[in-house]
Amino acid sequence: MKLSKQHRYVTALTLTVSLLLSACSGGSGENTAAGADQVASGQTTAGGELTYALATSPDTLAPQQSGLAVATRVYRTMFDNLVVKLPDNTIKPWLATEWSISDDHKSYTFKLRKGVKFHDGTPFNAEAVKFTFDRILDPNVKVGNAAAQISPYESSEVIDEYTIKLNLSQPSRAFLGNLSQGPLSIISPTAVKQYGDEFGKHPVGTGPFKFVKWEENSEITVERNPEYNWAPETVDNQGASYLDKITFKIVPEEATRIGSVQSGQVLAAETVPPQNVLALKNDPNFQILETDTIGLPYTLFINREHKPWNELKARQALQYGIDVGAIVKTLYLGTYNQAWSALTPGVFGYDESLENSIQPDQAKAAALLDELGWKPGADGIREKDGKKLTLHYVDGSPNREKRNDIAVMIQQQLKKIGIDVQVEITKDVATVIYQNQDYDLYGNSQVNGDPNALYAFYHTPAAGAATLSKLSDPQVDQWLEQGAVETDDAKRAELYKKVQQYIKDQAVIIPIYVFPYTVAAAKSVQNLKFDVLGYPIFNDVKLQH
Repeated sequence: MKLSKQHRYVTALTLTVSLLLSACSGGSGENTAAGADQVASGQTTAGGELTYALATSPDTLAPQQSGLAVATRVYRTMFDNLVVKLPDNTIKPWLATEWSISDDHKSYTFKLRKGVKFHDGTPFNAEAVKFTFDRILDPNVKVGNAAAQISPYESSEVIDEYTIKLNLSQPSRAFLGNLSQGPLSIISPTAVKQYGDEFGKHPVGTGPFKFVKWEENSEITVERNPEYNWAPETVDNQGASYLDKITFKIVPEEATRIGSVQSGQVLAAETVPPQNVLALKNDPNFQILETDTIGLPYTLFINREHKPWNELKARQALQYGIDVGAIVKTLYLGTYNQAWSALTPGVFGYDESLENSIQPDQAKAAALLDELGWKPGADGIREKDGKKLTLHYVDGSPNREKRNDIAVMIQQQLKKIGIDVQVEITKDVATVIYQNQDYDLYGNSQVNGDPNALYAFYHTPAAGAATLSKLSDPQVDQWLEQGAVETDDAKRAELYKKVQQYIKDQAVIIPIYVFPYTVAAAKSVQNLKFDVLGYPIFNDVKLQH
């Protein structure tokens, strides 16, 4: 949003066209607005229950406290945000009708929608917004991704019942867009006070669906909120949902999850295995809905504090010794795209020039290790000063998105250049990775709509903290700090391209894949869409009878 010295307001626009999935960042264009023609011809009716199988269980349904994408998919049915981000990265009204930004870009004043109520009857107002955001800063509240997304929020002032001023410690170009993301959804103060630490089991928002029940490791049910009439312009249906309820079934086993769709036990299932995608696309009874998620791709972070990976040539040997293209092609059968950068396509500032810039080259990888003095031993594993060249590769359990299989393939590939990869699969990633820092290589990803997401992973951390890459470079810090506040979009994009180029040149990471969110559904499920980050939107869904 361009700003003059005067405060400028963004006002609500009338929705004139439907936003289809093909407009979503990174979307494949396949089955983008499922069954729009059937809806138009009157073959579907309102009502009914959508059964939707999830690949894993949410950790909590408290937006500020969850760190899992699967939780976001569920709780976004129950919660709303102040603003919404469109596929073209513009920010539009939602629970806020308009806003102004101060001349110093350190305060945002929002006018709030009137007549909105939380599911427990509590009025939505400025006090609820203040309560939500202040709670994220409460040291007694354990929060997830919300802490990074609300930064640099400092305080808020209630101007009147429907006007609130949010104050930042410094300008932030990411802040307004972050207010559209799930972890910054607005929660009911009354419900939090009633349930306390159990709010995540009794979530109360203002969204199109209300919480009904959560049966641990089995299912979560939400029902239609009949009073809902404040949807954002990313959906056609501005009022109450067409569905009576949604039941999210928790089905971790791939074959069981997809089989439940094929057998009719559920109407839709997420995270379709690659081997099932093509078959279901060709089956006239089913449909595959898909969109690439955006943010940070699935990335292998190299621990630069462990020898010999503190040396550039050793990290470059990993770059050339790992054939990412072969891994992605073999495991995902053309259904996933290879990642080339620290950001995914679709994120502002993504550097397309990095695509295909690193190609596997075992001879080059071997030569780099030779230069460092690592010579092949009798068993083919390289040695130096009496020590074997080993790499401790840690991954989590269960085998999400075939990530354990990636570890096995990399183990085989790097053995060919004399590196002994020791794979550890653990259920306790929190202890092994984040507490003990006991890894040479570890993979992670993040759904995010702004390149400022790079800050938490690549900026020098505060004293006592740590990042996965252990990167600490004053030049990268400067670029990231400037990118966070730069008001000129062209200059901002260039700053993030410099960061991405540095990360590639210094072999900080091994980018692996861009995660495509896929849903297998019966043909009776019409108008399931996705938001700009790749999360499902259920407001427009109708069931064909």
